[in-house]
Amino acid sequence: MRLPSSSSRPSPSPSLWRDIDFRRLWAGQTASQLGEHTTLVVLPLFAVLTLDAGAGQLGVLRAVGQAPILLLSLLAGAWVDRWRARTVMVLTDAARAVALGAAAVAGLFGLLGLPALFVVAFTVGALSVLFDVAYQASLVRMVRRDQLVRGNSALEGSRSAAQIGGPALGGALVSLLSAPVAAAAGALFFALSFVSLRRIRRPESVPEHVAPVPERPDHLVPVPERPEHAAPVRGRIREGLRFVAGNAWLRAVCLASAAFQLSFAATMTVYLLFLPRELHLTGATVGLALAATGPGALLGSVLAARLPGRLGHGVVLVSAAVLGNGALLCVPALHGSSTATILALLAVNLAFGTFSQLVNVTVMSVRQAVTPDGMQGRAAATITFLGMGFTPLGSLLGGLLAREWGLRTGLLVAAAGMMLSPVLMAASPLARLGRVLPVPRKEPRNALDSGGRSRGPS
Repeated sequence: MRLPSSSSRPSPSPSLWRDIDFRRLWAGQTASQLGEHTTLVVLPLFAVLTLDAGAGQLGVLRAVGQAPILLLSLLAGAWVDRWRARTVMVLTDAARAVALGAAAVAGLFGLLGLPALFVVAFTVGALSVLFDVAYQASLVRMVRRDQLVRGNSALEGSRSAAQIGGPALGGALVSLLSAPVAAAAGALFFALSFVSLRRIRRPESVPEHVAPVPERPDHLVPVPERPEHAAPVRGRIREGLRFVAGNAWLRAVCLASAAFQLSFAATMTVYLLFLPRELHLTGATVGLALAATGPGALLGSVLAARLPGRLGHGVVLVSAAVLGNGALLCVPALHGSSTATILALLAVNLAFGTFSQLVNVTVMSVRQAVTPDGMQGRAAATITFLGMGFTPLGSLLGGLLAREWGLRTGLLVAAAGMMLSPVLMAASPLARLGRVLPVPRKEPRNALDSGGRSRGPS
């Protein structure tokens, strides 16, 4: 089929950035991610540098913060598909600001010990699960499907900005001032996000709730859909599980994500001990090293808007996962706190940020493209539950590896485990995805999208 010329249809990018409500969503997401990434560094560094937490205690702290992924993801998906996504985002921003503000006050009065850190980590983690599911559903309800890749690229770019500023700011505040001041900074970012998202004026309608029959990559035909009506939460959760389990692309995403998140959580637990204790880096330097993933993620977001459409989504997914995960295998070879070591850390984190972000944006676009509107929240939550539900176990595993095998060996083993993710993707239907994304089963195979281009499986 001959495609329309560029002069006959507008470019998606200008239309997105001319949309003031999309800009407010983008700004709110940026502030929210800054608060989240600041907090993710502040709490572990406070435990390690101020409370002298050991490997096991740090593993438990990280596991407590990640436990809501396992406990709440499926419920979050069912709720978001029934509620307005932006309402969920605004409420969770407000609650995270209050939780971190309370932590800051407690810290100023010397009450922010390990038990209090566990409570704060769990609360912020639970609210973040709701926010993350809601913002993914919000984008689908705001932009056309042919704009999803560019919309995701923009939002993931905001996460990249957070990865640049959040860790560096958190590490510097903990090192130069105090953990309460750092927690207050996180609360401020969540408050800013609250204000930006509240200013979105476009009405948001909750999609009609349907339970589509799962699809297979080699069999995309229209099928009837069963209305959910007022199905109970458990029924909606089951529909989400069945949909993801019945879709070969989404099954592969879950398996690869589970392998990655388990190993990455273990890697980061050892990593946060390895940098200050084995390489003898200060809190500010640790924050700087972690912040290097931000520019890489920004570059990855830009590449994600272009490379999948040129090289094919499958090729990009597998090759980027190999390069990004493989970069972390270099860290255990580093010694000392010299300038060369710090530059090497910056290069490794830059590479990891670039390629992991390329994978993240591409996977999210695939998931959103093959999922009907009424299943977006549950599909995102189910994949989060099945893929990221292993992160608490990974954090505990990282603490165990560091304690039993030492920091250097433990880091090498955990980082090597991350290579299982690209292997699983290479052996799945994801590797065969081409330059054009498939459509949900409810859409006819040869239907024309709003731009007039035929879409179908590649």
